[in-house]
Amino acid sequence: MAGRVMAKQEAPQSFKLSPVVLVFLLTLGFFYLLDHFSKSQPGAETIPYSQFLSDVDEGKVAEVALSTNKLTGELKQAPPNHSKYFSSIRVEDPNLAQRLKTAGIQFSGLEETSGFWSAILSAVLPLIILFVFWSMIFRRSFSAEKGGGFLSLGKSKAKVYVETDLKTKFEDVAGVDEAKEELQEIVNFLKEPERYSSLGGRMPKGILLVGPPGTGKTLLARAVAGEARVPFFSINGSEFVEMFVGLGAARVRDLFEQARKQAPCIIFIDELDALGKARGISAITGGANDEKEQTLNQLLAELDGFDPSQGVVLLAATNRPEILDPALLRAGRFDRSILVDKPDRQGRAQILKVHSKKIKLDPSVDIEAVASMTAGFSGADLANLVNEAALIATRRKAPAVNVNDFTQAIERIVAGLERKSRLLNPEEKKRVAYHEMGHAAVALALGHDEIIHKVSIIPRGISALGYTLSRPTEDRYLMERNELETKMAIALGGRASEMKFFTDISTGAGDDLDKATDIARAMVTRYGMNDELGVGVFERDPSPMLGSQMPVRTFEYSEQTAQQIDLAVKSLLHKSLDMAGNVIERYRAMVDEGAQILLTQETLDEPALKRLWEKYRAAPATPVSTAIRPISSA
Repeated sequence: MAGRVMAKQEAPQSFKLSPVVLVFLLTLGFFYLLDHFSKSQPGAETIPYSQFLSDVDEGKVAEVALSTNKLTGELKQAPPNHSKYFSSIRVEDPNLAQRLKTAGIQFSGLEETSGFWSAILSAVLPLIILFVFWSMIFRRSFSAEKGGGFLSLGKSKAKVYVETDLKTKFEDVAGVDEAKEELQEIVNFLKEPERYSSLGGRMPKGILLVGPPGTGKTLLARAVAGEARVPFFSINGSEFVEMFVGLGAARVRDLFEQARKQAPCIIFIDELDALGKARGISAITGGANDEKEQTLNQLLAELDGFDPSQGVVLLAATNRPEILDPALLRAGRFDRSILVDKPDRQGRAQILKVHSKKIKLDPSVDIEAVASMTAGFSGADLANLVNEAALIATRRKAPAVNVNDFTQAIERIVAGLERKSRLLNPEEKKRVAYHEMGHAAVALALGHDEIIHKVSIIPRGISALGYTLSRPTEDRYLMERNELETKMAIALGGRASEMKFFTDISTGAGDDLDKATDIARAMVTRYGMNDELGVGVFERDPSPMLGSQMPVRTFEYSEQTAQQIDLAVKSLLHKSLDMAGNVIERYRAMVDEGAQILLTQETLDEPALKRLWEKYRAAPATPVSTAIRPISSA
């Protein structure tokens, strides 16, 4: 891991008192103690007040001096091994004076006055404490190389990594080959700036890395600095925003000043959306955030006066480019946007190979097969997957990580932790088994581009009582209408199985119905796959409105069109349910046998499912009349 250092920074110095102040304090303390002891009788012994009264009654006391809270005196004769002088804390006793007079003891009052040095010290000591306190504050504030103090609030909080501390290279970043090719040009510019200025061209002022969370945007920026071997200024967008107006703008100015002094270098602003959110009037607050707007305005001004020929490259990363201010994205500021998307199957395999170097991997593990089961995983997800697999292997005290460890890790990430403490009654367990075998049967019969990897009725996560784990045979980026209908049929396979094997349906298909409905509605409103409604787009992705923090979905159709959309969605769902019902009826024996195995073993792996499918795949086709009766769409 790269070491963190601050440019031109020394260790903080401890506070030291001036010799003159130290001598003055010691002198005052000496005279205070001298004054204190000069007021006390030499060798006086402190006694309880009750003993004092006893000595008075017995006639042992010769003389007493009284003050408000204390009394001192002298005995007529000193006791053995004791002093004849004594002192005691005075207790409120209104008869004390009469008691002393009756006993014939001479007594007098003692004036309570502070000594000269005590008075001096009580007046001067608070001033000395204030002086020392403010000396410490201003020493820290005026220290040029420190990051704290009142006078350094406007200093940049950027972490600076010098070239010797950055060990990350492009070879450590996998699955984003296109982005690395784009950024290689930045590395070449930092190494050979004169080559790019020979024809009058210039490098982009700013480069924006855009992509979902966990895809490696920050890692790519560090790899650029590691390849170019230049200082790397790293700061988060939220660190510019402060409570006091103007501090964020001051930090932006200071960041660019530091970068110009250390050119060539890289400035990296992570989570740019925290700083560069679109400016506008908020309907809630009645006005814009002055601090955020001033900080953004200062960043825009710095980009306008930013000369890339000085060898300073600005990189930024965000996963929400749609909310960035348009002035920030225009040409001349952030000239280039690089997409860092989730990796495809080949990219996932490369990422898994990079992270697998850190663990003991069994030679039998097929990284390509593992990559095929992780469709939709980001680079961070894959790193977490490798770590989870290693932990699972460690718990079972295995010498190396095998395929089963990766499978369990995928199940843990996708479906959640096993909940063996959740005990299902026999009827619920039977229903879950037939439900999951319904999904598997429809997928085996219709899903030619998917492989069923595992079926289980072990509860996982918050609500999953069972799950069917599949993996695609290849990454797909376009899908036909028939393929979408097949996906809906697979999602509804569990409900179709319940309708076929049980007298009533249950709530177990809630998530399946949600997924199928989303697909059907997207087909009708976004993909133009309904003949009656045509090719129009009726719903768009939610986007934030000006001044609003929440995304707003817009509906651009009449009530009559809304009714047509509802009927079209319902028709697609019923068609997919019929399709799933036909499959369940045709392979009823396979579903029944698979469910019985699940009730006994709780899981069915890929080889067992293949054997079961080969046994029943040639089952005769079922007439439509014996399928599940379609629900009326009227």
